[in-house]
Amino acid sequence: MSDPTTGTAAPRRGPVVVTGANGFVGSFVCRALAVHEVKVRALVRRAGTAPTGHGITEYVGAFDDPDVAATVVDGAAAVVTTVAPMGEDRQTQHEVSVEGTHRLATAARDVGVDRLVHVSTAAVYDRSPGVGDIDESAALVDDDAGAYAVTKRDADAALATVDGITRVLVRPPAILGPGPTSVWNTLRPDAVRDDPASVAPNPDQTLAWVHVVDLARFLADVAVGAVPVGTDPATGPVVDGVVAVNVAAPGATWRDWLSTVADALDVEPWWSDEPAWTGQVVVDRATAWGWTPTVDLATAMSELHAGLVEPRAERVDPDPA
Repeated sequence: MSDPTTGTAAPRRGPVVVTGANGFVGSFVCRALAVHEVKVRALVRRAGTAPTGHGITEYVGAFDDPDVAATVVDGAAAVVTTVAPMGEDRQTQHEVSVEGTHRLATAARDVGVDRLVHVSTAAVYDRSPGVGDIDESAALVDDDAGAYAVTKRDADAALATVDGITRVLVRPPAILGPGPTSVWNTLRPDAVRDDPASVAPNPDQTLAWVHVVDLARFLADVAVGAVPVGTDPATGPVVDGVVAVNVAAPGATWRDWLSTVADALDVEPWWSDEPAWTGQVVVDRATAWGWTPTVDLATAMSELHAGLVEPRAERVDPDPA
């Protein structure tokens, strides 16, 4: 219900649904929601994989299944979608990310859920060399971009058609942080370990990033209504509207990330001199909504380095002497 004197809407208290709750981002979102002392419906595909904790209840099923979607959103106040089937073929990514997310949003709208917070990506923006800084009005990628960027772009567009529910499209760039499925702390470093030449960026190329802790905190704050909902996207989500918002920490380069990884793995980094994007992801909107990143680059790189050195040390054979 909106307050006619302020244009803001009081958030309805109730459970928050988190899809992909056992995933990298989803598990951190569940923990961040615990700070707000709300009940969490953690939706996972496999029983026994949801995070544990006070107020967290595991739901099992595929979020893009109409029956599962209808069940898990019934009586909820908000939904946070974190599922992204990276690595699957484009058709599968489209079916899950675009059609499935639209289906879930429609089910949520139909039962009166207040807010849907969707984890999109800054990869939807055209970040070609020379493009410059990127805010939420920047040009999006075309159909020739990778499957992940295109299906995320199309999921955002699909959500824009689901009227009658407040929608926030959160667009993070590279998400740093520890976890077995973390792309930037685990999976890409594994590729560098196996073949150092497989990752060979321009060292001056911008690596826009955010730490998963800061991203999850923002997602949780928006989901529970800690960010007031009103009529102006400059100050918060729009009642029954759709607003995109970037979240990113201060700029880094690929030199920062790859040098850290290479040092931890004791390999020589590979570099290219190809033209590269050197702009920044502008976060003025997120800042105006009250968000400020707390994990700085030095801390993120130290965490990355430590997480790679320790497993390597565990694999070293003991001294036979």
